[in-house]
Amino acid sequence: MSTIPVVVRKKWPVAADIVALELADAHGKPLPPFTPGAHIDVHIPSRQAGRDFVRQYSLCNAPGETDRYILGVKREPDSRGGSSAVHAEVHEGQTLQISSPKNHFALHGDASRAVLFAAGIGITPLLAMAQALLQERRAFSLHYFTRSPEHIAFSGQLQALESMAGALHIHTGASVEGTAQAISTALHGIDPSSHVYACGPAPFMSMVQTCIDDRLPSTQFHVEHFSAPASETTGDAFFEVIAARSGVRCGVAPGESIVGALRRHGIEVEVSCEQGVCGTCLTHVLAGQPDHRDVYLSEAERAAGKQMTPCCSRSLSAVLELDI
Repeated sequence: MSTIPVVVRKKWPVAADIVALELADAHGKPLPPFTPGAHIDVHIPSRQAGRDFVRQYSLCNAPGETDRYILGVKREPDSRGGSSAVHAEVHEGQTLQISSPKNHFALHGDASRAVLFAAGIGITPLLAMAQALLQERRAFSLHYFTRSPEHIAFSGQLQALESMAGALHIHTGASVEGTAQAISTALHGIDPSSHVYACGPAPFMSMVQTCIDDRLPSTQFHVEHFSAPASETTGDAFFEVIAARSGVRCGVAPGESIVGALRRHGIEVEVSCEQGVCGTCLTHVLAGQPDHRDVYLSEAERAAGKQMTPCCSRSLSAVLELDI
């Protein structure tokens, strides 16, 4: 997979536990253009972990700015290594490798109005959307929920949105009930041709979904996941996986991923998020019934059972044969 070398031109704090990175092409060339809601894969070297991490981060500057990319990275308390490495080990002047922008969370141009809901670090893709909508003079509102004023990220960019009356609404320290009420109020009397976009923790996005209820068709509600919701499965059963192209058959223990089991037998599957979000490891299913635990595939794709994400999904059948 080809990558783009970039230099960390600037790194600075933008909120409690959140830093921003400004990346520029290492050779001074324009970066690939991107659309609002896009993200990039960032290869993060970590001396402490002794390995590189590949993580996805949304681009939060205004589309059209190809001289730089701006990312926001929150230090996660249960970090699997990526966010901790960004905060502790990535420095200004350092060269990183990134992918070209990808977008699974695009704005819809036919909407009469866009309503944006962000919680915490979920502001990053919606900030790019808001800046694009402002430039295009399209009607929108952005509702941003944070724990406290200290957790409001990118306040400078947000101030520009205040010039558009009614566009920006910041909610700090709201209770669960208060958050639900604020979302419901924002959706009251919504134009039926509007589109709603949400990014944040899974419970927050479920709350937005509940408040939408029957106000809009599901095709007009769009979400961006930073991680897959916790599985509701109470227990994992042992099963066997067959890597058809590699000629390997091995067991997958409870609590072990398919990727991990295959790695024990010398088979490396390309992964990135390792949570079923990005689709990097998407694999064809040749036989067996997958137990889908991702947020990448659509409901129709899951029902078809022809593809799966072996980084997090498992098997409902005793044997699962994959095109690996």
